[in-house]
Parts: sequence; C-alpha cells; structure tokens
Amino acid sequence: MNMNNRCSVCFRKCIVKEGKNGFCGARAGHDGRMVPLNYGRISSIALDPIEKKPFRHFMPGSVILSVGSYGCNLRCPFCQNSSISWSDEAMNRVAVSRYMSPDELVSLAVDLVPRGNIGVAFTYNEPVIGYEYVRDTSRLLHQHGLRSVMVTNGTASLSVLAELDGLVDAMNIDLKGFTDSYYRKVLRGDLEMCKNFISEAVRICHVELTTLIVTGENDSEEEIRKLSQWVAGLTDETGMIIGPRVPLHLTRFFPSFRMNDRKASDVSNIYHLADVAREYLESVYTGNC
Repeated sequence: MNMNNRCSVCFRKCIVKEGKNGFCGARAGHDGRMVPLNYGRISSIALDPIEKKPFRHFMPGSVILSVGSYGCNLRCPFCQNSSISWSDEAMNRVAVSRYMSPDELVSLAVDLVPRGNIGVAFTYNEPVIGYEYVRDTSRLLHQHGLRSVMVTNGTASLSVLAELDGLVDAMNIDLKGFTDSYYRKVLRGDLEMCKNFISEAVRICHVELTTLIVTGENDSEEEIRKLSQWVAGLTDETGMIIGPRVPLHLTRFFPSFRMNDRKASDVSNIYHLADVAREYLESVYTGNC
C-alpha cells in the first residue's frame, strides 16, 4: 500500500511519507492525507495597531489581535521572524507552542473589543500553510461581527485561496520582487504562483502589497517599474482595472538572520523607488525609513 501523501498547498506539491513533514515543517502525512501539524499552535500573540501589519487603507487607527504559529514554505535569508518560520528553532516550536482552539481565540478577540480590537490577524509566520485554522477561526469571527486579516507571502494555490473566500476580509501580500531568479534562487519560491494568488485575491477581499527592498537584489528602478506596472493592470471579476488603487508598501531592508553580507537599503533610493511606483499607483508608502 502506498502511504505517500501529496500536499497541494503550494507549488512544491511535496510528496511526504507517512508520519513525515513537508518542506514547510508544518504539514505532515497521516493516513493517506496531509494534515496541518500547526493547527491552533500559537507561538506569538500581541495586540497591534493595524498599521503595523502593514495596512493603511483597512480600518486605520484600529488595533487587532495578531497571532502566529510556526513554519514557512519560503526560505528568505533575511527573515525577521526566523525563530518561528524556518530556522532549527522554529521546527521545535510544536513542543513549546500553546494550543488555542478557534473558539478560544475568538473568545479572546471578543474580550479585547473594549480595548479597540477589531478581530484577528494571522501573521508572523506563514498562515497559508495552516489555512484550515485561518478558515475555521475566520468563520467564527464573522459570527461575532469581527474581522479576519492575513499577512502572507501569497505562495499558495488558488484552491487554498478559495477556502478563504468570504472569510478573510483583508490581506497584506508580500510581492517580494519581480524576477523569477530572485524568487527561485534567493527566496526558494515561485513568482508566478504569487502573482496568480494576488490577481485572484484582489477580487475577493481588500489587498495591500509589500515589497522589501533588499540591497543588491530587487532595488533597481527597472524592477520596481515593472512590478508597479503589473500591479496597475490588476482587474476585478468583471475585468475592470482596479490595480492603480491597490496600496503598495516599499520597506527598507536591514541585515538580519542569514543575510548580513550587505548594507541596509539606502533611504534615498527607497524614496526614489516610491516615486517611480507612484507613476502607476495611487497609494505608495515607505516603511522602516
């Protein structure tokens, strides 16, 4: 009997032996199917300003209960949350993380409403690799009149996105660059999958995009011009162009984790690239400057 299991979350389509984990470290083969080991396993939790996600056009001035689990399906060498994403430490998080059922998390979110909480943000690590928890919790949040938002790398199949349609109210999606080589060689990701995810996501919920400008990698005017032109061409479900209204956040890189071999992004270049993006997009913001 073949007890290998194929995951369908992202482009990797990991074939995982029974009892073993996939590339992301958070999905495992069990009884001929893939299961999310990180379901309800909370490694990080905080009440954050919505602008910190970052969102600038979704309920500005509010705060949101932010939660993270562990695992990631990319390998960004500059990861700001390496302790819960893909480091050796992250893979040990299952033993020390706290389990919170969707009911428990929503109950906490409701308790925080008097402090201005508007719902739950799934963030810190990569939420799409545990989309089942996002889906189940978001459904309950809506029953209490609360919002669900997700901060994601967008490296997921459209079937995963369909599971979240009507449940996630807003997404901040990392469009980390705009060359196949950068995605493939540096991030170990897939640009086309991210682009397809974004193209569909803008049709089902509020979307803002974030690009970390990494010194010597994706910091050229040509790349940001091409990226912005592509975003400007995004359409809704009727084919109407809506891309120019999609907010773009260009954020400054600082050496971290396994990428300490270069300087922080030049601030003047960040501002210049933002001006380039504004030739095509209505709302461009700079961060970490």
